[in-house]
Amino acid sequence: MPSPKGIWSIITASSVGTLIEWYDFYIFGSLSTIIAVKFFPSGNPTTALLSTLATFAAGFIVRPFGALVFGRLGDIIGRKYTFLLTLVLMGSSTFLIGCIPSYATIGGWAPFLVLLLRLLQGLALGGEYGGAATYVAEHSPAHRRGYFTSWIQTTATLGLFISLGVILSIRRIVGVEEFTNGNGWRYPFLLSIVLVIVSIIIRMKMSESPLFAKLKKEGNTSKNPLKESFGHKLNFKMVLLALFGATMGQGVIWYTGQFYAQSFILTKCNIEYEQANTIILIALLIATPFFVVFGSLSDKWGRKHIMLAGMLLGILLYRPIFNQLFKIADRTGLAAIATETKNSEMKDKDGTVVLTRVMTANFADGSSSKITTKQKTGTPDVITKQIVLNDSGKWKMVGLVALMVLFVTMVYGPIAAFLVELFPTRIRYTSMSLPYHIGNGVFGGLVPFIATLITTIPGTNHLSGLWYPIGVASLCFVIGVFFLPNKIDKQVTD
Repeated sequence: MPSPKGIWSIITASSVGTLIEWYDFYIFGSLSTIIAVKFFPSGNPTTALLSTLATFAAGFIVRPFGALVFGRLGDIIGRKYTFLLTLVLMGSSTFLIGCIPSYATIGGWAPFLVLLLRLLQGLALGGEYGGAATYVAEHSPAHRRGYFTSWIQTTATLGLFISLGVILSIRRIVGVEEFTNGNGWRYPFLLSIVLVIVSIIIRMKMSESPLFAKLKKEGNTSKNPLKESFGHKLNFKMVLLALFGATMGQGVIWYTGQFYAQSFILTKCNIEYEQANTIILIALLIATPFFVVFGSLSDKWGRKHIMLAGMLLGILLYRPIFNQLFKIADRTGLAAIATETKNSEMKDKDGTVVLTRVMTANFADGSSSKITTKQKTGTPDVITKQIVLNDSGKWKMVGLVALMVLFVTMVYGPIAAFLVELFPTRIRYTSMSLPYHIGNGVFGGLVPFIATLITTIPGTNHLSGLWYPIGVASLCFVIGVFFLPNKIDKQVTD
Protein backbone atom coordinates (compact mmCIF):
# COMPACT_ATOMS: atom_id res chain seq x y z
CA MET A 1 0.00 0.00 0.00
CA PRO A 2 1.19 3.57 -0.69
CA SER A 3 2.30 5.94 2.04
CA PRO A 4 -0.25 8.41 3.53
CA LYS A 5 1.18 11.08 1.23
CA GLY A 6 0.96 8.70 -1.71
CA ILE A 7 -2.69 7.83 -1.15
CA TRP A 8 -3.66 11.49 -1.10
CA SER A 9 -1.84 12.06 -4.39
CA ILE A 10 -3.80 9.14 -5.83
CA ILE A 11 -7.10 10.45 -4.50
CA THR A 12 -6.37 13.94 -5.83
CA ALA A 13 -5.41 12.73 -9.31
CA SER A 14 -8.46 10.46 -9.53
CA SER A 15 -10.87 12.99 -8.03
CA VAL A 16 -9.87 15.94 -10.21
CA GLY A 17 -10.60 14.03 -13.40
CA THR A 18 -13.83 12.55 -12.08
CA LEU A 19 -14.97 15.95 -10.81
CA ILE A 20 -14.42 17.46 -14.26
CA GLU A 21 -16.37 14.63 -15.87
CA TRP A 22 -19.29 15.26 -13.52
CA TYR A 23 -19.03 18.99 -14.24
CA ASP A 24 -19.21 18.27 -17.96
CA PHE A 25 -22.17 15.95 -17.49
CA TYR A 26 -24.19 18.29 -15.26
CA ILE A 27 -23.88 21.64 -17.01
CA PHE A 28 -26.31 20.20 -19.56
CA GLY A 29 -28.92 19.61 -16.86
CA SER A 30 -28.19 22.90 -15.13
CA LEU A 31 -28.83 24.76 -18.41
CA SER A 32 -31.82 22.62 -19.46
CA THR A 33 -34.29 25.51 -19.59
CA ILE A 34 -32.01 27.49 -21.94
CA ILE A 35 -31.07 24.44 -24.02
CA ALA A 36 -34.80 23.74 -24.48
CA VAL A 37 -35.15 27.10 -26.23
CA LYS A 38 -31.91 26.88 -28.25
CA PHE A 39 -32.07 23.36 -29.63
CA PHE A 40 -35.77 22.44 -29.78
CA PRO A 41 -38.86 23.96 -31.48
CA SER A 42 -40.11 26.83 -29.32
CA GLY A 43 -43.86 26.53 -29.95
CA ASN A 44 -44.58 24.69 -26.69
CA PRO A 45 -42.21 25.47 -23.79
CA THR A 46 -43.32 22.43 -21.76
CA THR A 47 -42.74 20.06 -24.68
CA ALA A 48 -39.36 21.65 -25.37
CA LEU A 49 -38.35 21.25 -21.71
CA LEU A 50 -39.49 17.61 -21.66
CA SER A 51 -37.51 16.99 -24.87
CA THR A 52 -34.44 18.49 -23.22
CA LEU A 53 -34.94 16.42 -20.07
CA ALA A 54 -35.36 13.32 -22.25
CA THR A 55 -32.07 14.14 -24.01
CA PHE A 56 -30.52 14.70 -20.58
CA ALA A 57 -31.89 11.32 -19.47
CA ALA A 58 -30.53 9.63 -22.63
CA GLY A 59 -27.03 10.32 -21.34
CA PHE A 60 -27.91 8.32 -18.25
CA ILE A 61 -29.53 5.45 -20.12
CA VAL A 62 -26.36 4.70 -22.11
CA ARG A 63 -24.14 4.80 -19.03
CA PRO A 64 -24.53 1.01 -18.46
CA PHE A 65 -23.23 0.42 -22.00
CA GLY A 66 -20.25 2.62 -21.18
CA ALA A 67 -19.77 0.54 -18.06
CA LEU A 68 -19.62 -2.64 -20.15
CA VAL A 69 -17.31 -1.22 -22.83
CA PHE A 70 -14.86 0.58 -20.57
CA GLY A 71 -15.24 -1.86 -17.68
CA ARG A 72 -14.03 -4.62 -19.99
CA LEU A 73 -11.10 -2.48 -21.12
CA GLY A 74 -10.27 -1.60 -17.51
CA ASP A 75 -10.13 -5.25 -16.51
CA ILE A 76 -7.99 -6.17 -19.53
CA ILE A 77 -5.57 -3.28 -20.13
CA GLY A 78 -5.75 -1.53 -16.75
CA ARG A 79 -7.49 1.20 -14.75
CA LYS A 80 -5.22 4.12 -15.58
CA TYR A 81 -5.40 4.20 -19.38
CA THR A 82 -9.10 3.36 -19.48
CA PHE A 83 -10.32 6.28 -17.42
CA LEU A 84 -7.80 8.51 -19.21
CA LEU A 85 -9.68 7.61 -22.40
CA THR A 86 -13.07 8.33 -20.82
CA LEU A 87 -11.85 11.76 -19.75
CA VAL A 88 -10.85 12.71 -23.31
CA LEU A 89 -14.17 11.45 -24.69
CA MET A 90 -16.22 13.37 -22.13
CA GLY A 91 -14.29 16.63 -22.51
CA SER A 92 -14.48 16.58 -26.31
CA SER A 93 -18.23 15.88 -26.30
CA THR A 94 -18.94 18.67 -23.83
CA PHE A 95 -16.84 21.18 -25.78
CA LEU A 96 -18.64 20.32 -29.02
CA ILE A 97 -22.10 20.81 -27.44
CA GLY A 98 -21.04 24.42 -26.91
CA CYS A 99 -20.27 24.71 -30.64
CA ILE A 100 -23.57 23.42 -32.10
CA PRO A 101 -25.64 26.06 -33.94
CA SER A 102 -29.17 26.64 -32.63
CA TYR A 103 -32.42 25.11 -33.94
CA ALA A 104 -33.21 28.41 -35.65
CA THR A 105 -29.98 28.05 -37.69
CA ILE A 106 -29.79 24.36 -38.64
CA GLY A 107 -33.24 23.04 -37.77
CA GLY A 108 -33.59 19.37 -36.83
CA TRP A 109 -29.84 18.79 -36.96
CA ALA A 110 -29.50 20.75 -33.70
CA PRO A 111 -31.40 18.33 -31.41
CA PHE A 112 -29.89 15.36 -33.28
CA LEU A 113 -26.30 16.54 -32.69
CA VAL A 114 -27.04 17.40 -29.07
CA LEU A 115 -28.47 13.92 -28.52
CA LEU A 116 -25.46 12.27 -30.21
CA LEU A 117 -22.96 14.16 -28.04
CA ARG A 118 -25.07 13.56 -24.95
CA LEU A 119 -24.89 9.81 -25.66
CA LEU A 120 -21.10 10.03 -25.94
CA GLN A 121 -21.03 11.85 -22.59
CA GLY A 122 -23.03 9.02 -21.04
CA LEU A 123 -20.72 6.36 -22.47
CA ALA A 124 -17.69 8.19 -21.09
CA LEU A 125 -19.16 8.61 -17.62
CA GLY A 126 -20.15 4.95 -17.66
CA GLY A 127 -16.45 4.08 -17.78
CA GLU A 128 -15.08 6.86 -15.59
CA TYR A 129 -16.63 6.28 -12.19
CA GLY A 130 -15.89 2.56 -11.92
CA GLY A 131 -12.26 3.17 -12.86
CA ALA A 132 -11.72 5.99 -10.38
CA ALA A 133 -13.47 4.22 -7.50
CA THR A 134 -11.68 0.94 -8.20
CA TYR A 135 -8.33 2.68 -8.57
CA VAL A 136 -8.62 4.46 -5.20
CA ALA A 137 -10.02 1.38 -3.44
CA GLU A 138 -7.17 -0.80 -4.67
CA HIS A 139 -4.69 1.65 -3.18
CA SER A 140 -6.53 1.86 0.17
CA PRO A 141 -6.08 -0.25 3.33
CA ALA A 142 -9.14 -2.43 3.92
CA HIS A 143 -10.00 -0.89 7.30
CA ARG A 144 -10.18 2.64 5.81
CA ARG A 145 -11.58 1.87 2.38
CA GLY A 146 -14.88 3.61 3.09
CA TYR A 147 -13.11 6.77 4.18
CA PHE A 148 -10.71 7.02 1.24
CA THR A 149 -13.24 6.10 -1.47
CA SER A 150 -15.74 8.61 -0.04
CA TRP A 151 -13.53 11.39 -1.41
CA ILE A 152 -14.32 10.10 -4.90
CA GLN A 153 -18.01 10.22 -3.92
CA THR A 154 -17.81 13.95 -3.25
CA THR A 155 -16.86 14.61 -6.87
CA ALA A 156 -20.39 14.07 -8.21
CA THR A 157 -21.86 16.73 -5.93
CA LEU A 158 -18.83 19.01 -6.30
CA GLY A 159 -19.17 18.69 -10.09
CA LEU A 160 -22.75 19.95 -9.79
CA PHE A 161 -21.59 22.66 -7.38
CA ILE A 162 -18.87 23.89 -9.77
CA SER A 163 -21.17 23.73 -12.78
CA LEU A 164 -23.69 25.96 -11.01
CA GLY A 165 -20.92 28.28 -9.79
CA VAL A 166 -19.45 28.66 -13.28
CA ILE A 167 -22.90 29.23 -14.80
CA LEU A 168 -23.84 31.92 -12.29
CA SER A 169 -20.42 33.62 -12.61
CA ILE A 170 -20.53 33.73 -16.41
CA ARG A 171 -24.15 34.89 -16.28
CA ARG A 172 -23.10 37.88 -14.16
CA ILE A 173 -20.04 38.65 -16.28
CA VAL A 174 -21.76 38.64 -19.68
CA GLY A 175 -25.19 39.79 -18.47
CA VAL A 176 -28.51 37.97 -18.30
CA GLU A 177 -29.57 38.97 -21.82
CA GLU A 178 -26.36 37.74 -23.50
CA PHE A 179 -26.32 34.58 -21.40
CA THR A 180 -29.95 33.68 -22.09
CA ASN A 181 -30.55 34.95 -25.61
CA GLY A 182 -26.99 35.32 -26.96
CA ASN A 183 -24.02 32.96 -26.76
CA GLY A 184 -23.12 33.37 -23.08
CA TRP A 185 -24.64 29.99 -22.19
CA ARG A 186 -22.03 28.31 -24.44
CA TYR A 187 -19.05 29.41 -22.34
CA PRO A 188 -19.46 26.81 -19.54
CA PHE A 189 -19.34 24.08 -22.21
CA LEU A 190 -16.34 25.57 -23.99
CA LEU A 191 -14.46 26.04 -20.70
CA SER A 192 -14.45 22.30 -20.11
CA ILE A 193 -11.69 21.75 -22.69
CA VAL A 194 -9.25 23.72 -20.52
CA LEU A 195 -10.21 21.72 -17.42
CA VAL A 196 -9.83 18.43 -19.29
CA ILE A 197 -6.33 19.30 -20.54
CA VAL A 198 -5.22 20.07 -16.98
CA SER A 199 -6.69 16.80 -15.73
CA ILE A 200 -5.04 14.77 -18.52
CA ILE A 201 -1.65 16.19 -17.55
CA ILE A 202 -2.27 15.14 -13.94
CA ARG A 203 -3.48 11.68 -14.84
CA MET A 204 -0.62 10.93 -17.21
CA LYS A 205 1.67 10.93 -14.18
CA MET A 206 -0.36 8.23 -12.38
CA SER A 207 0.84 4.66 -12.05
CA GLU A 208 -1.29 1.56 -12.42
CA SER A 209 -3.26 0.10 -9.50
CA PRO A 210 -0.92 -2.21 -7.48
CA LEU A 211 -3.49 -5.03 -7.29
CA PHE A 212 -4.11 -4.96 -11.03
CA ALA A 213 -0.39 -4.60 -11.77
CA LYS A 214 0.25 -7.72 -9.65
CA LEU A 215 -2.43 -9.67 -11.52
CA LYS A 216 -1.02 -8.56 -14.86
CA LYS A 217 2.51 -9.50 -13.88
CA GLU A 218 1.32 -12.97 -12.82
CA GLY A 219 -0.70 -13.34 -16.03
CA ASN A 220 -3.96 -13.69 -14.11
CA THR A 221 -5.96 -10.86 -15.64
CA SER A 222 -9.36 -11.81 -17.03
CA LYS A 223 -9.50 -12.78 -20.69
CA ASN A 224 -13.26 -12.23 -20.84
CA PRO A 225 -14.48 -9.95 -17.99
CA LEU A 226 -18.05 -9.82 -19.33
CA LYS A 227 -18.40 -13.60 -19.31
CA GLU A 228 -16.83 -13.92 -15.87
CA SER A 229 -18.93 -11.09 -14.45
CA PHE A 230 -22.30 -12.12 -15.79
CA GLY A 231 -21.87 -15.74 -16.85
CA HIS A 232 -20.76 -16.95 -13.42
CA LYS A 233 -23.88 -17.65 -11.34
CA LEU A 234 -22.54 -16.45 -7.96
CA ASN A 235 -21.00 -13.28 -9.34
CA PHE A 236 -24.09 -12.46 -11.38
CA LYS A 237 -26.18 -12.90 -8.23
CA MET A 238 -24.00 -10.29 -6.52
CA VAL A 239 -24.43 -7.95 -9.51
CA LEU A 240 -28.21 -8.22 -9.20
CA LEU A 241 -28.07 -7.75 -5.43
CA ALA A 242 -25.90 -4.66 -5.82
CA LEU A 243 -28.41 -3.22 -8.28
CA PHE A 244 -31.74 -4.00 -6.63
CA GLY A 245 -30.56 -3.84 -3.02
CA ALA A 246 -28.34 -0.75 -3.15
CA THR A 247 -27.62 1.30 -6.29
CA MET A 248 -31.21 1.53 -7.55
CA GLY A 249 -32.40 3.22 -4.35
CA GLN A 250 -29.18 5.19 -3.98
CA GLY A 251 -29.63 6.53 -7.50
CA VAL A 252 -33.15 7.90 -7.02
CA ILE A 253 -32.21 9.45 -3.66
CA TRP A 254 -29.21 11.16 -5.28
CA TYR A 255 -31.10 12.66 -8.22
CA THR A 256 -34.21 13.58 -6.24
CA GLY A 257 -32.30 15.39 -3.49
CA GLN A 258 -30.16 17.39 -5.91
CA PHE A 259 -31.35 17.49 -9.50
CA TYR A 260 -35.12 17.13 -9.12
CA ALA A 261 -34.97 19.53 -6.19
CA GLN A 262 -33.32 22.07 -8.50
CA SER A 263 -35.87 21.47 -11.27
CA PHE A 264 -38.77 21.65 -8.79
CA ILE A 265 -37.61 24.95 -7.32
CA LEU A 266 -37.21 26.44 -10.80
CA THR A 267 -40.32 25.09 -12.55
CA LYS A 268 -42.88 24.37 -9.81
CA CYS A 269 -41.93 26.98 -7.22
CA ASN A 270 -40.96 29.46 -9.98
CA ILE A 271 -38.04 30.85 -7.98
CA GLU A 272 -35.92 33.34 -9.93
CA TYR A 273 -33.06 31.56 -11.74
CA GLU A 274 -30.09 33.04 -9.88
CA GLN A 275 -31.72 32.78 -6.47
CA ALA A 276 -32.80 29.17 -7.09
CA ASN A 277 -29.32 28.07 -8.08
CA THR A 278 -27.76 30.01 -5.20
CA ILE A 279 -30.04 28.06 -2.83
CA ILE A 280 -28.78 24.78 -4.34
CA LEU A 281 -25.15 25.96 -4.19
CA ILE A 282 -25.30 26.86 -0.50
CA ALA A 283 -27.08 23.62 0.38
CA LEU A 284 -24.44 21.58 -1.47
CA LEU A 285 -21.67 23.46 0.30
CA ILE A 286 -23.22 22.75 3.70
CA ALA A 287 -23.86 19.04 3.15
CA THR A 288 -20.95 17.86 0.97
CA PRO A 289 -18.52 17.19 3.88
CA PHE A 290 -20.91 14.49 5.10
CA PHE A 291 -19.93 12.23 2.19
CA VAL A 292 -16.62 11.75 3.96
CA VAL A 293 -18.28 11.54 7.40
CA PHE A 294 -20.58 8.69 6.37
CA GLY A 295 -17.89 7.01 4.27
CA SER A 296 -15.66 6.95 7.33
CA LEU A 297 -18.47 5.76 9.62
CA SER A 298 -19.16 2.89 7.22
CA ASP A 299 -15.70 1.52 8.07
CA LYS A 300 -16.89 1.22 11.67
CA TRP A 301 -20.62 0.55 11.41
CA GLY A 302 -20.78 -1.20 8.04
CA ARG A 303 -22.08 0.04 4.68
CA LYS A 304 -25.60 -1.39 4.74
CA HIS A 305 -27.09 0.35 7.76
CA ILE A 306 -26.02 3.82 6.70
CA MET A 307 -27.15 3.45 3.08
CA LEU A 308 -30.56 2.02 4.01
CA ALA A 309 -31.11 4.72 6.64
CA GLY A 310 -30.59 7.37 3.94
CA MET A 311 -33.11 5.63 1.68
CA LEU A 312 -35.70 5.37 4.46
CA LEU A 313 -35.39 9.05 5.34
CA GLY A 314 -36.02 9.98 1.70
CA ILE A 315 -39.02 7.65 1.49
CA LEU A 316 -40.62 9.15 4.59
CA LEU A 317 -39.73 12.82 4.21
CA TYR A 318 -39.67 13.70 0.49
CA ARG A 319 -43.34 14.65 0.21
CA PRO A 320 -43.36 16.83 3.37
CA ILE A 321 -40.10 18.52 2.32
CA PHE A 322 -41.17 19.26 -1.26
CA ASN A 323 -44.58 20.42 -0.09
CA GLN A 324 -42.87 22.85 2.29
CA LEU A 325 -40.67 24.14 -0.57
CA PHE A 326 -43.84 24.82 -2.56
CA LYS A 327 -45.54 26.60 0.35
CA ILE A 328 -42.53 28.85 0.94
CA ALA A 329 -42.73 30.05 -2.66
CA ASP A 330 -46.52 30.32 -2.84
CA ARG A 331 -47.66 33.97 -3.00
CA THR A 332 -51.35 33.09 -3.35
CA GLY A 333 -53.49 35.06 -0.93
CA LEU A 334 -50.80 37.65 -0.18
CA ALA A 335 -51.80 41.24 -0.83
CA ALA A 336 -49.25 43.24 -2.80
CA ILE A 337 -48.15 46.54 -1.32
CA ALA A 338 -47.06 47.83 -4.72
CA THR A 339 -47.58 46.72 -8.32
CA GLU A 340 -46.11 47.83 -11.62
CA THR A 341 -47.00 46.92 -15.20
CA LYS A 342 -44.79 47.49 -18.24
CA ASN A 343 -45.83 46.88 -21.84
CA SER A 344 -43.52 46.64 -24.84
CA GLU A 345 -43.58 45.36 -28.38
CA MET A 346 -40.98 44.16 -30.86
CA LYS A 347 -40.85 42.29 -34.15
CA ASP A 348 -39.83 38.64 -34.25
CA LYS A 349 -37.42 37.27 -36.88
CA ASP A 350 -40.37 36.50 -39.17
CA GLY A 351 -41.68 40.06 -38.84
CA THR A 352 -44.56 39.20 -36.50
CA VAL A 353 -45.16 41.67 -33.69
CA VAL A 354 -44.64 40.24 -30.18
CA LEU A 355 -46.38 42.06 -27.32
CA THR A 356 -44.77 41.65 -23.90
CA ARG A 357 -46.42 42.55 -20.60
CA VAL A 358 -44.48 42.40 -17.34
CA MET A 359 -46.43 42.67 -14.08
CA THR A 360 -44.33 43.05 -10.92
CA ALA A 361 -45.80 42.79 -7.42
CA ASN A 362 -43.96 43.55 -4.17
CA PHE A 363 -45.14 42.07 -0.88
CA ALA A 364 -44.90 43.21 2.72
CA ASP A 365 -42.53 40.37 3.68
CA GLY A 366 -39.89 41.61 1.23
CA SER A 367 -40.56 39.06 -1.51
CA SER A 368 -41.70 39.87 -5.04
CA SER A 369 -43.42 38.27 -8.01
CA LYS A 370 -42.96 38.98 -11.72
CA ILE A 371 -45.34 37.60 -14.36
CA THR A 372 -44.28 37.97 -18.01
CA THR A 373 -46.80 37.40 -20.80
CA LYS A 374 -45.71 37.26 -24.45
CA GLN A 375 -48.43 37.47 -27.09
CA LYS A 376 -47.80 36.63 -30.73
CA THR A 377 -50.48 36.36 -33.40
CA GLY A 378 -51.28 32.76 -34.26
CA THR A 379 -49.54 31.22 -31.26
CA PRO A 380 -50.64 30.61 -27.66
CA ASP A 381 -49.59 33.17 -25.06
CA VAL A 382 -46.33 32.29 -23.30
CA ILE A 383 -46.56 33.07 -19.58
CA THR A 384 -43.61 32.82 -17.21
CA LYS A 385 -43.54 33.54 -13.50
CA GLN A 386 -40.63 34.42 -11.23
CA ILE A 387 -40.64 34.63 -7.46
CA VAL A 388 -37.87 36.33 -5.50
CA LEU A 389 -37.92 35.19 -1.87
CA ASN A 390 -37.02 37.28 1.14
CA ASP A 391 -34.04 36.18 3.26
CA SER A 392 -36.19 34.11 5.60
CA GLY A 393 -37.77 32.12 2.75
CA LYS A 394 -34.41 31.69 1.03
CA TRP A 395 -32.72 30.21 4.10
CA LYS A 396 -35.66 27.93 4.83
CA MET A 397 -35.25 26.49 1.32
CA VAL A 398 -31.50 26.16 1.82
CA GLY A 399 -32.12 24.16 5.00
CA LEU A 400 -34.63 21.84 3.33
CA VAL A 401 -32.40 21.16 0.31
CA ALA A 402 -29.36 20.64 2.57
CA LEU A 403 -31.40 18.08 4.51
CA MET A 404 -32.13 16.18 1.30
CA VAL A 405 -28.46 16.34 0.28
CA LEU A 406 -27.66 14.86 3.70
CA PHE A 407 -29.76 11.84 2.72
CA VAL A 408 -27.69 11.70 -0.47
CA THR A 409 -24.43 11.62 1.49
CA MET A 410 -25.73 8.69 3.56
CA VAL A 411 -26.54 6.51 0.54
CA TYR A 412 -23.67 7.66 -1.65
CA GLY A 413 -20.75 8.05 0.77
CA PRO A 414 -20.28 4.29 1.43
CA ILE A 415 -21.40 2.94 -1.97
CA ALA A 416 -17.98 2.80 -3.69
CA ALA A 417 -16.40 0.77 -0.90
CA PHE A 418 -19.48 -1.46 -0.77
CA LEU A 419 -19.34 -2.23 -4.50
CA VAL A 420 -15.57 -2.77 -4.60
CA GLU A 421 -15.79 -5.28 -1.75
CA LEU A 422 -18.40 -7.37 -3.56
CA PHE A 423 -16.22 -8.39 -6.49
CA PRO A 424 -12.74 -9.87 -7.12
CA THR A 425 -9.97 -7.71 -8.61
CA ARG A 426 -9.80 -9.45 -11.99
CA ILE A 427 -13.40 -8.47 -12.91
CA ARG A 428 -14.03 -5.65 -10.42
CA TYR A 429 -14.11 -2.76 -12.90
CA THR A 430 -16.75 -4.49 -15.04
CA SER A 431 -18.79 -6.04 -12.24
CA MET A 432 -19.18 -2.93 -10.09
CA SER A 433 -19.66 -0.49 -12.96
CA LEU A 434 -22.75 -2.11 -14.45
CA PRO A 435 -25.04 -2.16 -11.36
CA TYR A 436 -23.80 1.30 -10.38
CA HIS A 437 -24.65 2.84 -13.74
CA ILE A 438 -27.98 1.05 -14.15
CA GLY A 439 -28.98 2.12 -10.64
CA ASN A 440 -27.78 5.69 -11.09
CA GLY A 441 -28.00 6.16 -14.83
CA VAL A 442 -31.36 4.53 -15.53
CA PHE A 443 -33.35 4.58 -12.28
CA GLY A 444 -31.72 7.72 -10.87
CA GLY A 445 -31.05 9.69 -14.04
CA LEU A 446 -34.66 9.34 -15.17
CA VAL A 447 -36.02 10.99 -12.00
CA PRO A 448 -36.20 14.57 -13.39
CA PHE A 449 -37.83 13.42 -16.64
CA ILE A 450 -40.30 10.88 -15.20
CA ALA A 451 -41.23 13.01 -12.19
CA THR A 452 -41.82 16.07 -14.41
CA LEU A 453 -43.78 13.97 -16.91
CA ILE A 454 -46.04 12.58 -14.16
CA THR A 455 -46.96 16.11 -13.08
CA THR A 456 -48.28 16.85 -16.60
CA ILE A 457 -50.89 14.06 -16.38
CA PRO A 458 -54.43 15.37 -15.73
CA GLY A 459 -55.44 14.97 -12.10
CA THR A 460 -51.91 15.12 -10.71
CA ASN A 461 -50.37 17.90 -8.64
CA HIS A 462 -46.93 19.33 -7.94
CA LEU A 463 -46.05 16.44 -5.60
CA SER A 464 -47.22 13.57 -7.79
CA GLY A 465 -43.85 13.13 -9.49
CA LEU A 466 -42.30 12.08 -6.17
CA TRP A 467 -44.08 8.74 -6.23
CA TYR A 468 -41.51 7.48 -8.74
CA PRO A 469 -38.37 7.92 -6.56
CA ILE A 470 -40.30 6.97 -3.42
CA GLY A 471 -41.53 3.75 -5.04
CA VAL A 472 -38.10 2.76 -6.36
CA ALA A 473 -36.38 3.56 -3.06
CA SER A 474 -39.01 1.59 -1.12
CA LEU A 475 -38.48 -1.52 -3.24
CA CYS A 476 -34.72 -1.23 -2.90
CA PHE A 477 -34.99 -0.68 0.86
CA VAL A 478 -37.00 -3.87 1.36
CA ILE A 479 -34.60 -5.95 -0.76
CA GLY A 480 -31.61 -4.38 0.99
CA VAL A 481 -32.93 -5.08 4.48
CA PHE A 482 -33.32 -8.80 3.83
CA PHE A 483 -30.52 -9.62 1.41
CA LEU A 484 -27.75 -7.00 1.55
CA PRO A 485 -24.54 -7.89 3.40
CA ASN A 486 -23.48 -5.20 5.87
CA LYS A 487 -19.75 -5.33 5.23
CA ILE A 488 -17.18 -7.63 3.69
CA ASP A 489 -14.14 -7.33 5.92
CA LYS A 490 -11.58 -9.18 3.86
CA GLN A 491 -10.10 -7.64 0.73
CA VAL A 492 -10.85 -9.81 -2.26
CA THR A 493 -7.84 -9.99 -4.54
CA ASP A 494 -8.18 -13.24 -6.45
